[in-house]
Amino acid sequence: MNRHRHFIFHVILWLLIWATAWIFSGDEVGFVSDNGLSLVFQILAISVLIYYTAPKLLLKKKYILFTLVSILTIIVVTFVLTNITPSPMIVGGPLNGPPGPVPGPMKGEGSGMVPPMEMNRRPPLKFFINLLLISIAYVIATLIETFLFIQRKDEEIIINKNEALQTELKLLKSQINPHFLFNALNNIYALSAIDSSRTQQSISYLSDMLRYVLYECDHEIVPLQKEVDYIENYVKLFSLKSSKSYPITTKFHIEAPSINIAPMILIPFVENALKHSNIEKITGTFVHIKLHADSKMIDFEIENSKPSSIIVKDGVGGIGIENVKKRLAILYPDSHQLTINETSELFKVNLKLELHGQY
Repeated sequence: MNRHRHFIFHVILWLLIWATAWIFSGDEVGFVSDNGLSLVFQILAISVLIYYTAPKLLLKKKYILFTLVSILTIIVVTFVLTNITPSPMIVGGPLNGPPGPVPGPMKGEGSGMVPPMEMNRRPPLKFFINLLLISIAYVIATLIETFLFIQRKDEEIIINKNEALQTELKLLKSQINPHFLFNALNNIYALSAIDSSRTQQSISYLSDMLRYVLYECDHEIVPLQKEVDYIENYVKLFSLKSSKSYPITTKFHIEAPSINIAPMILIPFVENALKHSNIEKITGTFVHIKLHADSKMIDFEIENSKPSSIIVKDGVGGIGIENVKKRLAILYPDSHQLTINETSELFKVNLKLELHGQY
């Protein structure tokens, strides 16, 4: 179907070109009779290109064969056109007029008339004019077909990239959600062994968290307040593991409820801080979470203490921060700044997301 559309486009293009030349020719009948066949054979050459040489040779990168077949096509079409076009008179007066006397005697004749052989001879110039016309039409059609092919490939590349990005995002989300669910269930399990009366409260927090994960995270963006609510529920669920008060501080300031963010961007940093800060020790440990958001930027900061020795909590690890780095590269390629500072006693993350009014 695309081939037919391309062919119709070229036919209309050359009809417009010849119509313009006809308008400015001044001799309407003579112009049509002299050049009508040229238009027909130009279209014939273009049809060979559209339906054969371009799709079979050019677009399949068979450049040498395409060049040879194209040259042969142009020469054959030009030869046929030249031999079926009426021959104009070039001697003895106007074109297509009766033969006139030639000044001076000609060899073998004394009447001054053009010999029949000379009168019927086709001028070589006619072949080259037809060759030029056919070649111009063929080359222009080739350039247009090449341009359309490149444009179509660019569109396919963009579509494929978008599909790949969406697939990768879905994969990353599928890695995140079970990870958080796994940790939340571990927390509830630990709580049930300590104080069964608070288990119901922890299940309520988990219910809200799962509602967010299952029904909100399928969207490309979510209200920032819902992401913050998820963080608060996660911290509350974590804090219920012990009757002691964990040294965790939170400070959230969102200037407008319309501020949005990609879901599950911030929580991996919170989960990482709680997991590796040794916060259960309480003495000498801490986790500080701060967030400030306005219409231009989201500024998120979290810092946690570091134990003197590495603590392995469970076999699940390595997904969180690396995962969110990949998501940031996809969702905020030129509008995020992630800074991670680590010392022997402190691990600090600062994430700035420039909104540029898109959320």
